[in-house]
Amino acid sequence: MNDVRTVTEADFDDWQRALAVGFTDPPVIAREQLDARRKKFVPGRYLGVVDDGRWVATLRSFEQELTVVGGGVVPADAISGVTVSPTHRRRGMLSRMMAQDLAAARERGDVVATLIAAEYPIYGRFGFGPATWASRWTVETRRAGLDPRWSGPDDGGRIELLDAEEVRKLGPELYDRFRLGRPGAISRSELWWQEYTGALRTQAEFKEPTYALYRAARGEVQGLVSYASDRTWSGKQPDQTANVFKLFGTTPAAERGLWHYLCSIDWVSRVDSGYRAPDDLLPLCLPDPRAARITEHGDWLWVRVLDVVRALEARTYDREGALVLEIEDEAGFAAGRYRLDASPSGASCTPTTASADLTLDARELASVWLGGESLLRLAALGRVREEREGAARQADALFRSPGLPWCPDMF
Repeated sequence: MNDVRTVTEADFDDWQRALAVGFTDPPVIAREQLDARRKKFVPGRYLGVVDDGRWVATLRSFEQELTVVGGGVVPADAISGVTVSPTHRRRGMLSRMMAQDLAAARERGDVVATLIAAEYPIYGRFGFGPATWASRWTVETRRAGLDPRWSGPDDGGRIELLDAEEVRKLGPELYDRFRLGRPGAISRSELWWQEYTGALRTQAEFKEPTYALYRAARGEVQGLVSYASDRTWSGKQPDQTANVFKLFGTTPAAERGLWHYLCSIDWVSRVDSGYRAPDDLLPLCLPDPRAARITEHGDWLWVRVLDVVRALEARTYDREGALVLEIEDEAGFAAGRYRLDASPSGASCTPTTASADLTLDARELASVWLGGESLLRLAALGRVREEREGAARQADALFRSPGLPWCPDMF
């Protein structure tokens, strides 16, 4: 059995090539890309397996903050770059890497672990559950019903075009204001902003998008979008799609203004929204919401609870309630029986020996923790067991959040 190894600086290039093989990318990586990726390297956070002198499995993690219901944040172990070479499947390598990483995360004091699952069936067995979802819309601009003569927001705000350097200057503070108001949003590092704007080229190709911001009448920056056109023409007629990469606003007016701006660009017949929250404002920003058609919908951010007490106490609750939860967890991180006493003024969670009201696995706890999944639905599916009649309905009302959680980033 090949043991899990911690990657050293000397191993980095070979580990990156194994990562490329696992993701079916070309195994030859340009030196400038390797050097750019090396800036992300943190000793002790890159793991892998070596067989006969070759890296055949990879996993890395990094520090992250995750916003919870109510605007608090918890430290998270963000997991990425998980691969096993096709020649070494079904040998337990992923299980060993995951066990080592999660144990280290719990030891560091991380409340949860997070990841974006490339394949649905893989991560449930490690205690992860889908905690946010994403939808994607295509807007037919000619059907949207917006004023084709629109030249800017009618609320005194304005749209301004930016270059990459200005985005790196204004974006981080704006995003930090945004993410504290959205459960499921994650922190962005300085390196993230450099990669997003092309200052750090970790991929073979980078095509700089157009950046636009929304500035309120009083001068405050409240929204930012990046997008690019596919430059399609049909005969002699422009028939282009504006593809949105990132769009966020700290106010509804900012979001409405940016969507209206995108839908009013000359030559643009369609707007591809990118991945948005399922309850996004976009369709209802349009006089004819049917002009926005959902083209994709699915799970997005997956969460694994490592510390039940801190996780349940970190978020807020809109009503009073007390529940005893029996959490089943084969790995042991979240296993136990806990009493949650919640109210709008705060919450306490303590281990208890009292009889359980509900029994659920760590996977289901992760799915309901940010308020995006219904405990009643999970109970109907047999994935939550009601030990006291009416407990599932009570818990569902307690855990729901005012809006659906959303993670705007891939990692």
